Order: sequence, then C-alpha cells, then structure tokens
Amino acid sequence: MVLGEEIDRLARDTGFSGVVSVSRRDESVLARAYGSAHRGYGVPNTVDTRFAIASGTKGFTALVVVRLIVEGLLTLGTRVRSLLGADLPLIDDDVTVEHLLSHRSGIGDYCDEDASPPAQPQSFTSAAAYLPALDGFPQRFPPGSRFSYNNGGFAVLALLAERAAGTPFADLVASRVAAPAGMTHTSFLRSDALPGDAATGYLEDGRTNVFSLPVVGSGDGGIYSTAGDFAAFWSAFHAGRIVPPEWVSRMTNVVSAETSTREQLCYGLGFWLPPDDTTVMLEGYDYGVSFRSVSRPSDGLVFTVVSNTSEGAWPLTRWLGGELVANG
Repeated sequence: MVLGEEIDRLARDTGFSGVVSVSRRDESVLARAYGSAHRGYGVPNTVDTRFAIASGTKGFTALVVVRLIVEGLLTLGTRVRSLLGADLPLIDDDVTVEHLLSHRSGIGDYCDEDASPPAQPQSFTSAAAYLPALDGFPQRFPPGSRFSYNNGGFAVLALLAERAAGTPFADLVASRVAAPAGMTHTSFLRSDALPGDAATGYLEDGRTNVFSLPVVGSGDGGIYSTAGDFAAFWSAFHAGRIVPPEWVSRMTNVVSAETSTREQLCYGLGFWLPPDDTTVMLEGYDYGVSFRSVSRPSDGLVFTVVSNTSEGAWPLTRWLGGELVANG
C-alpha cells in the first residue's frame, strides 16, 4: 500500500474537502489538502489552512482547567456553585469540576435536540455571553451517577475558568495551551469575519455555516486550527509541556468505560479513549465542520483529518484508523 495514493483515491471518491496529515515522532509522513476553503472565490485548501475543530476544543478546555488546578486556582472537587453564585440555579449544588470534565455532571444541556436556547448563536461573542443560553435546563440525573455527553458542561467550565483566573477564556487557551504547545495558528476566530487563511464551512445544500455557529466559540467548541498544529499539540501534551506528566496520565485514564457512542469509545477528562487502549483522540462535529486527531504515544504516530463539511472527515478517519492503528 502506498499511503498517499490511497488517500488521494479516497479523497477523490468521497469528494473530500480538507486536510489529511500523518506524522511519526514529529516527522511528517504525509500532508495533503483537497477541495476549497472558499467555494465562491475559488480559494483552495492548503496544508496550512485553518479549520474549525468544533468539539475538539473540549480537550483544550480541559487542559486550561487542569492548568488552573496546578496553579492552585481550582481543584477537581471545586463545586460549581462556589464560582457561579446565583447564576444557573438549576445546576445541582453537588456538581464539581471533575463531573463537568468527565461528562458525568447530569446538568441540563443547552445543545440537547429538544432544547430551545433563549439566545441565538449570533449573540454568542464570549464565554460570558453564553450564560443566558445555559440557563433554565433542569438537572437530569444525580451528579457522578453516569456518563452523558454534555456540550453545556464545557461551556460552564469556560465560565468557571474565567472567574477563577480573572482572565477571558480565549486568552487562557492562548497562554495555557497554544503557547506552550507551539500552536501558532490556533485560536478562537469570529465565524462572521474569518481571515484569508481560514476555511469557510459548508452545509449539505451548499450554503455556508455562518448562521449556524456562534460568532465566537467557548469551552465546548469554536477554536480554529491547522493539521500541523495538532502534530505539535500531541508532542507537547505527551511530553508534559502543557500540564505535568502526572496530569497527562490522569486525563487519559478511563473514567467512563461505557459512553454509548457508536464506536464504543471510553472517556477520560476531556479526551476520548478508543478501546484499543493505545491511542488518545480529540474529535469535533458541527454544521460544516468535521475533525478527528488521533495520537499513539508509544511510537509517536499522529494522524489528523479536518474538513469544512459536516461528514467529510469520517471516511478518511475510519480508513486511517484501520490502516495505521489497527494494523500497526
């Protein structure tokens, strides 16, 4: 098998738009771009194009929180109420930072299919601006009793981090994660004012996703990054340059073995843990966004697939997972 030829074939057959990157021990094995960053102006994607990573942001949020724990500003046992005060009164008083990090809080989620947020995404311009949308959702089950994936929980974590540090959440991501990882092309961007090196996301009907996403993301999603920055991220993460090694181990140990996902993934603190027990993964999916980055620390293997369509990344991630992970 010639890796590049197979990736080209699969990208062609699926109409893939995005970037595929494979590296091993910080050495690039493959980096290829396909499709358009902006269809109307005929701007092609390049290997340096920045893409939205949706829920891939949650790993960064978890790392910010752990950095604040290391700095003595939070603990895993910090009760959410101690920082929220009278805000979000329907969140159970026993919910802790650890419950939120592991999706075991049981709080109501503003992104549930049946939920109708009182604010439109266009009003979300900061972590604090999410507060009205997060309010009004009853607790669904006792804290810690089971896993239930929860976007709102990570938006709450961004609020907690801001209040504990006295610093805007986007700045915390920049200083606590992107800078020590050497991620020079990673940040929150306004979805309605993307720079020239960022890909516009597209819906299935060909429209852009500008009316479907928050103007500026928060703890549950919204960061833009490059495939190359993720090779740098995983190297820095496993080396303990973002959080200390003991925390790397703790964040990538299984907290929930049964997460009810289609792939039967496990979950730690902010990171997905495939059942092969050898890899760590971040993943994101949203309107006009699909992203997965997988790291195998034993041999430094990293592969990242990011696309500016909702379904584009999945055929390539499944194929790479089978060829590079399952088959060594």
